[in-house]
Amino acid sequence: MTNSRPAPMFIADARSLDFLNTVAAPSGINIEWLGHGHDLLAWLEQAGLVEASVAKAMRTNTIPGELDAVAAQARVLREWFRGFVLAHAGRQISANAWSELGPLNRHLQRDEAFCEIVRSNGDPTSHHHLQCRWSRRWRTPDTLLLPVAQAMADLVCHADFTMVKKCEGPTCTMLFLDTTKGHARRWCSMAVCGNRAKQASHRARVKSAG
Repeated sequence: MTNSRPAPMFIADARSLDFLNTVAAPSGINIEWLGHGHDLLAWLEQAGLVEASVAKAMRTNTIPGELDAVAAQARVLREWFRGFVLAHAGRQISANAWSELGPLNRHLQRDEAFCEIVRSNGDPTSHHHLQCRWSRRWRTPDTLLLPVAQAMADLVCHADFTMVKKCEGPTCTMLFLDTTKGHARRWCSMAVCGNRAKQASHRARVKSAG
């Protein structure tokens, strides 16, 4: 990550929408947070979608270009999913949307996730001393896309798509899931587009008064 590029923004209240927001123009200039393989690994770690040990192993055990190729696949998946989300945002997803999800299902079908019984580290007073811990076999670099695909599936199957919104900033492209109590969220972030809108409104009032 270059010094001039801000950190990725996790403002969407849904990891799959945060993934779509890895290319955006929060300050008016387009920023790509998945430009190459190490960008992708860094974002996955920050998003909590891969553990640090997995990212370290991928950095150590891949040959030059492998991770960059996966980042390119990630950008393709991102733009395909953006098209799906924008086509359905603001209304309930119908059963017919299943026919559009072939690209996502093809990723999900490659997953090698499994459950392993381990000792629980939870409440010592609980009667449940064992728990199921889910893990994944990271056989090749492109398996890094699997937790992203799972996050997309979770959004499609469990989120209220009527609450998927685009920031109202005139040049902003960021998407979010409105989980506020009154469902009145308008901005990707009050510190960015919300503050910009307040300033614009203030200038308009001053100009009108003048």
